[in-house]
Amino acid sequence: MGIIVLDFGGQYAHLIANRIRRLHVFAEIRSPNSAVADLADAEGLILSGGPSSVYDADAPAYNPEILEMDKPMLGLCYGHQLLCHRLGGQVEPGNAHEFGAAYLQVKEAKGVLAGLDEREMVWMSHRDQVTALPPGFEILAATEDCPIAAMGHAERKIYGLQFHPEVTHSVRGMQMLDNFVALTGAARDWTMEQYIEHTMDRVREQTKGRKVFLLVSGGVDSSVAFLLLNNALGEDRVLGLHIDNGFMRKGETALVERLMKDSGFANLQVVDATDEFLKITEGLSEPEAKRLAIGEEFLRVRDRALVDLQLDPEEWLLGQGTLYTDTIESGGTENAALIKTHHNRVGVIEELLAEGKVVEPLDQLYKDEARELGEKLGLPHHLVWRHPFPGPGLAVRALCSDGKADMDGMAPVEAEAVKVAAKYGLALEVLPLRSVGVQGDSRTYAHPAVVSGKSDWETLEALSTELTNNFASINRVIYLLGSDDRPAQKLKAGYLTRDRLDLLREVDAINMEALERHGLMQEVTQMPTVLVPLSSDGVQESVVLRPISTDDFMTARFSQLPQEFLDDVRERILAVEGIEAVFYDVTHKPPGTVEWE
Repeated sequence: MGIIVLDFGGQYAHLIANRIRRLHVFAEIRSPNSAVADLADAEGLILSGGPSSVYDADAPAYNPEILEMDKPMLGLCYGHQLLCHRLGGQVEPGNAHEFGAAYLQVKEAKGVLAGLDEREMVWMSHRDQVTALPPGFEILAATEDCPIAAMGHAERKIYGLQFHPEVTHSVRGMQMLDNFVALTGAARDWTMEQYIEHTMDRVREQTKGRKVFLLVSGGVDSSVAFLLLNNALGEDRVLGLHIDNGFMRKGETALVERLMKDSGFANLQVVDATDEFLKITEGLSEPEAKRLAIGEEFLRVRDRALVDLQLDPEEWLLGQGTLYTDTIESGGTENAALIKTHHNRVGVIEELLAEGKVVEPLDQLYKDEARELGEKLGLPHHLVWRHPFPGPGLAVRALCSDGKADMDGMAPVEAEAVKVAAKYGLALEVLPLRSVGVQGDSRTYAHPAVVSGKSDWETLEALSTELTNNFASINRVIYLLGSDDRPAQKLKAGYLTRDRLDLLREVDAINMEALERHGLMQEVTQMPTVLVPLSSDGVQESVVLRPISTDDFMTARFSQLPQEFLDDVRERILAVEGIEAVFYDVTHKPPGTVEWE
């Protein structure tokens, strides 16, 4: 059977399965409540992370008999803590939370840590930690703030890691997973070609002769899904619909239409629904409210298109290029926390999913796997490697506000954070607005802190990590570009209006053009440009550059772009009427999500 991942609700549960498949071993997700008999054929078990504490009254339910099975096991983060807790050790709340990069001091390079150096970079995201080992276990590694970061019982082949080896930013993480696979003896015979055949068979079985109406954004996910559906069902049973929702990048709809037609997709329709989307988001400022309204309007536009094209809705299923990241961040598994509701996971779509009326051929994949699948299917390289763009588009990159600052209880936090920043020679202010983040597999909606003064990337990274690890009400850190002194800014009212969106479109176009001109497009995985309603005069606004590097989008590092680029793009942005300050997001994921909303 390969390896089974028991899903305790962690943001990275399916990423673990992704990584095991990359080692050419079959892997699938199961509930931790599974019967022992249903896991009997597994060569090994991996217990995922999760947002809970082992002491929570509502901690995920699981079958305790699983931990008595005579099989190799690997517990990650929450899974590590659960193994310790149930096998006779002790777990306590950590004095220092860890989110992001940490250095692992390897004491015993054996078992899952075989072949590692004495010091390795890993990725942490936890609050609780193991403080006493179960009988028969030994400490294999520690970090500065976590004395039992890795433990093992060689005879039983049971190991626990407090960090996440499955994410790309645990530098030798794949070697650790490979070591565990070797301990299980699982066969290494899984391929992407097998997945393609399996998925096309699954699509044919689900549709049962019906047709698929696919929402096509023009990004890699929907483009790969479009091609896969065309191959599985034929173009006469697939229709692509690209909806211009008014939140697109400058010239994006025309570009998508041209790219799709040039790539041989003749079965594509384009609808301009700008007025409808602006109307339903008028006056909204809360991120989840915006996302839900936009997601539901997509369905209404689709339904109107079905009528206009005289298509029978009972004959046509909804198709989506949903990846697993959309599902898990939307709280779409049994034990997962809601981080943000993706447009393809609003209530109406959840109802259609329950009725079997939604076709999602990529729903078990991550971005890197979707790109590999696109290459295997022959999708043109320029489509496979386009920068991702969210379904709600610039709507989640234009922060909205009623102009009323929300800073209750923040004065003491800010005072302490100012002292931390001063150690690094920087000034700090906590902003009177909020952004979405993810810490310990849970959603945060907390304050960004802005720092200013002369600095370098290493210092900014260290400060960002210290602030977000020690102040729960700060989940993001941004840096003022090009000036030691920040203008005295206040929060201003601002909503999703044509003027604000056009302003953001213009600045976003400057950034994307600069990436191309400086030859940085391949170094940066994604670069959101965020419009924030911070102003010194109540009229002008500010922008935040958010370039990140990642393979899977479950974790990400902020990109450290060269000074020549920063000087160029800052000068060009400040020349745009209506923009008075340019900031740079120096927050990894976690604790900050890629998008601000």
